[in-house]
Amino acid sequence: MKCPICGFHDSKVIDSRPANEGNSIKRRRECLSCQKRFTTFEMLEAVQIFVIKKDGSKELFDRNKLLVGLLKACQKRPVNAEMIVNEIENELQNSLSNEITTKEIGELVMEKLKKLDEVAYVRFASVYREFKDLETFLAELKRLQSDK
Repeated sequence: MKCPICGFHDSKVIDSRPANEGNSIKRRRECLSCQKRFTTFEMLEAVQIFVIKKDGSKELFDRNKLLVGLLKACQKRPVNAEMIVNEIENELQNSLSNEITTKEIGELVMEKLKKLDEVAYVRFASVYREFKDLETFLAELKRLQSDK
């Protein structure tokens, strides 16, 4: 690590600790030339995840799009949408693939909502599964009841 004061290319680590909720490491360093101390942060480089849409096009995963949809489904419900998005994003980062379909993302969301809140689940499902009429809505409710 290059010293920001004198430019020397070698330093020693004095202290290391987790930062940013464990997503990075804060290191206190000392330059071996001028003995000045400075702080560095190390972060894991995130893998770029591509979402394959229904029409076959690809775009980068956008956690904000997922969050907006979840916030609508979870409105006035005791569900932490941010937590669900974080969990899904972590699962995607830890997967062996850098591509996922919108269908797979929707299924991940529905799996999590089903365990947390049935009302939010049905709200999300009604948009995700594109309910066209009352029968499809009732069929989903019956499926939810039978899974209990």
